[in-house]
Amino acid sequence: MAETSSPIRGARVVEFDFESKTERMIELAALPEAIRAGRFVWADIDLSEPEPARSALREFGLFSDEIVEDALTREPATQSARYDGYLHFVVSGCRLIGRHFDLERVDCVLSDRFLFTLHRGSVVFLDALRKDYSQDFVSFARSPSFLVYEIWDHLIDNYLSVQKRFEERVEMLQNDLMKEVDDRVFASVSELGADLLHFRKVVMPARAVLTDLSTRRSLYVSEATQPFLANMVGTLERVLQDLLVDRDVLSNSLDLYMSIVQHRTNEVMKKLTVVSVIFLPLTFLCGVYGMNFEHLPELRWHYGYGFFWALVACIVTTIAFVSRRARLL
Repeated sequence: MAETSSPIRGARVVEFDFESKTERMIELAALPEAIRAGRFVWADIDLSEPEPARSALREFGLFSDEIVEDALTREPATQSARYDGYLHFVVSGCRLIGRHFDLERVDCVLSDRFLFTLHRGSVVFLDALRKDYSQDFVSFARSPSFLVYEIWDHLIDNYLSVQKRFEERVEMLQNDLMKEVDDRVFASVSELGADLLHFRKVVMPARAVLTDLSTRRSLYVSEATQPFLANMVGTLERVLQDLLVDRDVLSNSLDLYMSIVQHRTNEVMKKLTVVSVIFLPLTFLCGVYGMNFEHLPELRWHYGYGFFWALVACIVTTIAFVSRRARLL
């Protein structure tokens, strides 16, 4: 199905017929006519060029200009609001970039006749949705709210892929901590801990919004769709639990590494202590016989030098034997 041109670059408008299970692409300008004819329309609008988007959406007058301004200026934050005639909810997808992720805001405006998805630039989970929704539409869709299910289904898949990436990073750092490490590993641990916390702050409001959609009666989300949304709430709960587990594993791995380092330090200190104990009496002997008193009887002993070394050997042997018995060596 070829996409048609529209005044807004990147706009994609699909008209659905749920009785015949058919869909067709239409021009953005034909959207009001399709709505007046009683057909349901999904308009996916890229706000990368703000002025044409503002003008076109203002002409339609289907929802508040404030929603467009929020989509253009606000930071990604999952939330929902109800208006007379439509429902507005915001979801935040994630785009993996190397070891990190960026948030992608999508504003969804849903009524009984239209769904608008407003975003800036390409969005990972929406790209996947556009590829997959047609088969579900033909096989399962009974009402327009199936698109709400599709949005959350692909959003949660997006969250699961990010969470899996975090699990892999935790395992890698766990293995690295069992080897010889440097300061960079500790920086990576701190960075990953911050990313896990940040991602959890993304998933928690998503769970709250999805719970509201799945439990609160609405003209725009059918009762047949709500049980499926409720199942997804359980999936988000598992994602949150897995994130907590990842943080615990990371923390426990770091604690284990610090315990190993402390144990190694203690072993070294024990050996240094034994060496100090051995040299302490020897230092005492050297101090005594190194004094410059005129009358020091041992200085005139014929076998004094040999006696000194015999005493040293006896002391060292005794201390070494006692240390060995005490498992200090």
